[in-house]
Amino acid sequence: MSRHLHLNAFLMSTGHHEASWRLPESNPVANTDVAHYQNLARIAERGKFDSVFFADSPVLIGDVGRRPAGSLEPTVLLTAIAAATEKIGLIATASTTYNDPFNLARRFASVDHVSGGRAGWNVVTTAGPEAALNFNLADQPAHAERYDRAAEFLEVAYRLWDSWEDDATLADKESGVWGDNAKVHPIDHLGRHFQVRGPLNLPRSPQGHPLIVQAGSSEDGKGLAARYAEAVFTAQQTLEDAQAFYSDLKARTAALGRDPSSLKILPGIVPVIGGTEEEALRLERELDELIRPEYARQQLAKTLRVRPEDLPFDQQLPADLPDEDEIESAKSRYTLVVTLARREKLTVRQLIGRLGGGRGHRTFSGTPEQVADAIVEWFNADAADGFNIMPAVLPSGLEAFADQVVPILQQRGLFRTDYTGTTLRDHYGLARPPSQYEQLQRLATV
Repeated sequence: MSRHLHLNAFLMSTGHHEASWRLPESNPVANTDVAHYQNLARIAERGKFDSVFFADSPVLIGDVGRRPAGSLEPTVLLTAIAAATEKIGLIATASTTYNDPFNLARRFASVDHVSGGRAGWNVVTTAGPEAALNFNLADQPAHAERYDRAAEFLEVAYRLWDSWEDDATLADKESGVWGDNAKVHPIDHLGRHFQVRGPLNLPRSPQGHPLIVQAGSSEDGKGLAARYAEAVFTAQQTLEDAQAFYSDLKARTAALGRDPSSLKILPGIVPVIGGTEEEALRLERELDELIRPEYARQQLAKTLRVRPEDLPFDQQLPADLPDEDEIESAKSRYTLVVTLARREKLTVRQLIGRLGGGRGHRTFSGTPEQVADAIVEWFNADAADGFNIMPAVLPSGLEAFADQVVPILQQRGLFRTDYTGTTLRDHYGLARPPSQYEQLQRLATV
């Protein structure tokens, strides 16, 4: 079969550009407006996107003066979106550092049931010491410790999702037997981080397991993705960097005995679309001019682990920044930002402008045809299996992509013209995983 693009819509309040909320047409309180997100999901479904995605953190991020702050709990939001859509996949972020496996396994299985098999979980380990203070900890666990916990967390979640065999529910009214106790299994997990009896208090969901997504690009993050992920969201600035990441992660996946094609790599792109290139560049400038530089510098200083006063606006980054090995949180994003600034010799003011649209993700301004060309170039060059579309402004940026860019990709035979399945796994071309008990029964009959 020919290879086809996968498109995910990364939705964030009024858009990914930090000044998008200041545009006259923007709703500055859209971050808590369920109807706003339902409308965005319907637009993405109209464009036949594979999925919509919500980032999340168990801490208030940044200065509330800077942009719309605070977000609805994403799995709750997904249930509202499920009722307003029919086919599009529904992916939410949840932390393995500040949750327990039973609760999250139940929550995502519930979303999968409610949506008819459209749920996905973006597995994160949560960077930053601020979140730790909300969970009875004095500081964040070390980077390696967080990833070790995440691996065990996922193993427990898989076992909980499989704790009901697919045919455990009988619903036999005549005999008066609803379910088969012999097909519901405790998991009796006892590990370094977790002790979980099980079984899950919910039957096996339509997809078997929700789709597993991962977004870390550090060495530990890539190791976790190669072992468990079915889709990877990543930030890459150049074609060469994207190709190197793609090749590395596919090779790691194959080395673990997995089919590399079962892992979809989706770099983020922030498209600013205009009827002409000049119009797109004008919108980009308009947005950048609305950035409050003092707020943006505070956020940059936090990322770089320096004081704001150490970052004069019209000078390049200081030479004595920490090495990545000294960073305990968001290692890959730290390296991406520093590399971008050093490579292009950007001043702090210029770097703030570059980060304002997508926080380190690739930004691209142009006509629908030019945006389509940029996407196809990376796709054909083995730098991506598709893209995490991050509109600078919502809803207009998503409407422009769905109504103007998607038809071009369809005309080129690279993207679906209609859904061919009903589950998120169908959209990503992934089979429903058999339960561990089904696999054991197969081995017993061999």
